[in-house]
Amino acid sequence: MHALIRKSAGAVAYVRANSQFIHISTTSTAPSIKQTGLYGYHHLKTPKGFQRFVDDAIDRSEELVKYIAGMPSSPQIIRAMDEISDTVCSVIDSAELCRHTHPDREFVDEASKASLRVNEFLHYLNTNHCIYKAVIKAEKDSNSLTHEAQRAARFLRMDLEKGGIHLCSEKLDRANELSIDIIQLCREYNENIIADPGHVDIFPASKIPKKLHHLVSPIYRNLPGASKGSWGSRDSVKEKGFRLVTESSTLQGFLQCAPDAGVRKEAYIQGNSVPHANLEVLDKLIATRHEFAQLMGYKSYAEFALHSTMAASPDVVMSFLLEMSKVVRPKADQEFEAIQDFKKKSSGDPSGELEPWDEAYFTWLMKSAAYKLDSSVIGSYFPLRQCIEGLKVLVESLFGVTFHGVPLALGESWHPDVMKIVLHHPTEGDLGYLYLDLKSRKGKHPICAHFAIRGGRRVSETEYQLPVVALVCNFSGSSLAPVRLNHSEVETLFHEFGHALHSLLSRTEYQHFSGTRVVLDFAETPSNLFESYAWDYRVLKTFAKHYSTGDIIPKELVESLVGAKKMFAATELQRQIFYALVDQTLFGEQPATGRDTIAIVADLKRQHTSWTHVDGTHWHTRFSHLTNYGAGYYSYLYAKCFATTTWQRMCHENPLSLDTGLALRTKFLQHGGAKDPADILNDLVGSGIVRSCNGGIIPDITSLCKEMELSKC
Repeated sequence: MHALIRKSAGAVAYVRANSQFIHISTTSTAPSIKQTGLYGYHHLKTPKGFQRFVDDAIDRSEELVKYIAGMPSSPQIIRAMDEISDTVCSVIDSAELCRHTHPDREFVDEASKASLRVNEFLHYLNTNHCIYKAVIKAEKDSNSLTHEAQRAARFLRMDLEKGGIHLCSEKLDRANELSIDIIQLCREYNENIIADPGHVDIFPASKIPKKLHHLVSPIYRNLPGASKGSWGSRDSVKEKGFRLVTESSTLQGFLQCAPDAGVRKEAYIQGNSVPHANLEVLDKLIATRHEFAQLMGYKSYAEFALHSTMAASPDVVMSFLLEMSKVVRPKADQEFEAIQDFKKKSSGDPSGELEPWDEAYFTWLMKSAAYKLDSSVIGSYFPLRQCIEGLKVLVESLFGVTFHGVPLALGESWHPDVMKIVLHHPTEGDLGYLYLDLKSRKGKHPICAHFAIRGGRRVSETEYQLPVVALVCNFSGSSLAPVRLNHSEVETLFHEFGHALHSLLSRTEYQHFSGTRVVLDFAETPSNLFESYAWDYRVLKTFAKHYSTGDIIPKELVESLVGAKKMFAATELQRQIFYALVDQTLFGEQPATGRDTIAIVADLKRQHTSWTHVDGTHWHTRFSHLTNYGAGYYSYLYAKCFATTTWQRMCHENPLSLDTGLALRTKFLQHGGAKDPADILNDLVGSGIVRSCNGGIIPDITSLCKEMELSKC
């Protein structure tokens, strides 16, 4: 509930300053290579440095609050507010990145403490009436503000009101308590996912084919019945088996290749029944968010969360989701029947029913049979080093900028695997910095995400604070076995790079709107757009080369990958619609007696998918988007529609041309959140990409239906 902080898609937020009033130490020139702290912040040379980092941020923010209370000019108010946001976010964003990636437990613990302290300070800021009065003054004095400053004033006022500043003192105190509770519940929910991934022990070892041994660990158990030892003792007989830790990505890979139906069932049920503790945590989170929303005068948390988005209301979102569900159902049912028929034929059991644990296994078999796909062959063309080269090709071809590594200062990095990249334009100079932390390791949070570390903002007429971001993934490999990606991982890399480019190429006046600091249902559009580049042969042939021979990936292999992707595209889209409906329903209006989330999820699955619900499972207890995208998961579907239309109209004909890149940069990416997203989309691709619906905006689904060969109703 960060009123002054505009959440970004990856994990973060930001804003700008008055060069006549605010001291800025960061410039557009690259920092000298000398000793520093994490991410270039000198405070963070040691774990305890987070304490000083917080102290200084609070001290500086309080100075700015006093300045704002003196009611300077409206432009100065907005600039000072922007520096508060920039100052506070530098701590929050650094702490979040550290918590997810740092191998030193002391750093992680101190980052967690820093995050909690700053969030508590934010509640002081978000309930400060001097700030609120100043922002209202600035918003009313629109004639003295630029268009972006006017938008900043309006969003700051709305964000403060989201924190409850307009409430009476008793209600405001309760809102603050609930805000802290929500933060802590979200953290507990996500920590439970990491702490309890679940596991299943499989005996005998022969049930697990050798190709899956990299996903499991050997274990042994005693068997009854033994023989006499030479000293008359009874020796137990050991049976070898395997333990599968059912973390989401590991489970998916296992289900895709495990031939034993009983083993698949056991793994599926266990993996979708943890962490059990999150059932209670989620109930508390739903209730707490609902109480908070009602304090704010809304009927539900969904209504509260959506009122400032493109959709504007839960009714608009549900209308969109139900339309999508109806459109996709016929083709999804056809795909389900095809999988079921394949299972019956391949198993020799004409009465065999298709179960949820069968999906990954049989769809992969069908794709492999239809397109002769071999995961080891595919991976041989995507060594991680070459995939990073692909990112370089993208920015050089589209935007005419160089993409190259720069040395890390002593203390700046958190692990030897981390790389630092600078984007450099031949006439504009450096555009921003990107940390790449792409390999999995023990203790690293198993996510793929974009983290903003510092937002871009105008410091003076000649000086711009450059954005700094981190792209974090968990690709398996080591120095002895170089990382090779499957194509799904390549797509993920390009997705997160889309977020990074949104941050790095944004040139907003205010950090408050930098890059991914946009309305919720627009945030995923760049990332979804750049996924398309990972599927286009014209792009792939520029970097996808065999790790040993250097041969370019065959066009036929790419065509097979695209064909395989399309085989069950309706099933995947239906799944995403189902996820969005679950999210929307859980945070919608609540009955007086509370609800059983397992029953809700099971009912929605029966209504809106072709698959059955397995009794006793509760996959939603490790669906982390319920915390960071509460009532907003539909945004991925909005983005899919917007990105598909943009790709077809703008990029498909010549995806790597400078003209395409110029349009993407100047009409889209550079605006961040400083411009209305509907205006951005219409300016970029022309009219027809969005539709009005009951006071809100929904995407036009024509392009998506065309791409997926769906019959539009």
